[in-house]
Amino acid sequence: MSGPRPDGGAPVRGVPTGGGLTAPAGAALAREVVDLGDLGARLDGWRPRVVISDMDGTLLDATGAVSPRTHAAVAACRAAGLPVTGATGRGPRLLESVREALGGQGTAVLAQGGYVVRFGTGGAPDEVLRTVGMPREVATRVIDAIEEVTGELVVAVEDAAEQTEALRPLRVQHGFDWPYPEPAHLLPRHEVLPVGAVLKVFLRSPRLAEDELVALARTVVDPQDAELTHAGLGFIEVLPPGVTKATGIAVVLDDLGLGFGDVLVFGDMPNDLPMIEAVTAAGGRAVAMANAHPAVLAAADDRTSGHDADGVARYLEALLALGGVRG
Repeated sequence: MSGPRPDGGAPVRGVPTGGGLTAPAGAALAREVVDLGDLGARLDGWRPRVVISDMDGTLLDATGAVSPRTHAAVAACRAAGLPVTGATGRGPRLLESVREALGGQGTAVLAQGGYVVRFGTGGAPDEVLRTVGMPREVATRVIDAIEEVTGELVVAVEDAAEQTEALRPLRVQHGFDWPYPEPAHLLPRHEVLPVGAVLKVFLRSPRLAEDELVALARTVVDPQDAELTHAGLGFIEVLPPGVTKATGIAVVLDDLGLGFGDVLVFGDMPNDLPMIEAVTAAGGRAVAMANAHPAVLAAADDRTSGHDADGVARYLEALLALGGVRG
């Protein structure tokens, strides 16, 4: 996840501070060009039946846009019968930005897997294929447990009860520094959690980077209560149990009649690890961006150029040049 700053300043991209990278180093990696070498030999005859890409830091450039080269590569894949879909941490309130980036075609996984939608075409409405919420009392218990080991945190919440209404304000505690220009309702801490269920909770520490914060949180949170992850933006996300990009794209694959072994997946941050691991375990292929978090680089089968160097497009172009894309 990343995007324009709410103060109107230049767009920024979170970097994996827990991995020891400085912001300048992260920016340099985002522009790095990787020589793909003999891609055909590495794929050894394997070809995907669907492409699934993370968006911010992967498919999108630092301005939050799909570059002309990437747009052309995605269009070429679709023309060859290879569907392309997105899997993002962005919630339903950012649905229109996701729709625009994907050309309004196919399906998309939002909210780290908690919200899956098939885009309507020709005037037809969108179809929501999955939506998952967390009861308020569970969210409260999880936040309390995490603060026992991390100290006081700053909280924002995506409200599950209203998640299909894209213009409903996000519930944000004063001082959170939300990175997107979407509507936000600034609230005191005791009013941030809604009465009903939440789609996810965002927790920011004034002293801990994401990697350290999520590691501490996992020592006290039962996976039966919540899933924890981060997308490199300085805060962690608390999701309903079992909600990951892997379980989200499982809905997409079921809709397409495909399996994880049919997937070529691109990612850059720890929130992408569940789908990367599911794909590689099933015999599909996972590609890390040059600007990826160290854990993603270690988990992926291959590496491509940074997101500011059209890394996804370069890889897709090389793939299409090999021919033999499975229909």
